[in-house]
Amino acid sequence: MATGPRSLHALLGGGAVADLLLCRRRNASAAAVVGATAVWFVFERAGYSFPSVLSNALLLLVAILFFWAKSALLLNRPLPPLPNLEVSDAVVEKAADYALVWINRLLAVGHDIAIKRNRKVFIKVILILWLVSFVGMLFNFLTLIYIGVMLSLLVPPLYEKYQDQVDEKVGVAHSIISRHINTIVIRAGQSAKEKKTE
Repeated sequence: MATGPRSLHALLGGGAVADLLLCRRRNASAAAVVGATAVWFVFERAGYSFPSVLSNALLLLVAILFFWAKSALLLNRPLPPLPNLEVSDAVVEKAADYALVWINRLLAVGHDIAIKRNRKVFIKVILILWLVSFVGMLFNFLTLIYIGVMLSLLVPPLYEKYQDQVDEKVGVAHSIISRHINTIVIRAGQSAKEKKTE
C-alpha cells in the first residue's frame, strides 16, 4: 500500500467503504459483487420491474410487522423494534449542500461555454456527451449501473497494486488527448477567424 498523499485508501475516504472498494474485507467485497449481480439478474434477466419488486417487498414487510404486532399483543411479547422513521434536518441540509456544489459546477461549465465562449471546455463537453450517448446506445441504464458497480469494486484493488504503471500510462494518454484537443481548438479558432474576414 502506498503511503502519504498518494494513498488510494485515504483518497477513497479511509473507512469501511475504502476497505470494501479495495477488497480489504474480502467477505464484504464478495457479498457486494454477489448482491449487485443478483440485483442485476432480477431486474435485467428475470424481467422484474423495480416498482413491482419494491411494492412486493414493502407489502411483505408491512404484513410481517402487522402480524408481529398483533401476535405480540396476544402472546404478551414485546412489539417489533422500529427506529424513529424520520429524516433529520441535518441530513437534508447536508444533501442540499452537496447537491448545490455540483449544480454550481455544472452552471459554471455552462457559463464558460455560453458567456466566455471557451472553446476548449465546449469541445470537452461535446466529447464527453458524445461518449455517454455512444455508451448509452450499447447498454441499457440498469446494465450501465451494474457495470459501474463492478468497475468500482474491481478497478481500485488493481489500481492500488499497479499504481505507478497506470499513472504513467494515463499521463501519456492525457498528454496525447490534450494535444489533440488543443489542435481542434486552434483549427476551430482559425476557421472562425477566416469566416469573419470574409
